[in-house]
Amino acid sequence: MLFAINCTDKENSLELRMATRPAHLAYLNQFAARLVLAGPLSADGKPAGSLIIVDVESEAAAEAFIADDPYALAGLFATVTMQPFRIVFQDGKQVS
Repeated sequence: MLFAINCTDKENSLELRMATRPAHLAYLNQFAARLVLAGPLSADGKPAGSLIIVDVESEAAAEAFIADDPYALAGLFATVTMQPFRIVFQDGKQVS
């Protein structure tokens, strides 16, 4: 089941994000086969959050996935929202 996870960074936390980024990327690499996409959200050209679409068994698994992310463990996120997600268009084609 796909979940879209939208994380907003706390204000003035770019230094924390950059310091934690190597651990965050290593963590995501452990789940590479389950990641549909992942990347930073921007504000004024600087990272200000994260968007991750992950394929997991349940909402509880998605919650556990983001809770164990080094960014979350470091206290980077001000908010985290999560919703089930369904792909309708992918790679320029309607798929459902």
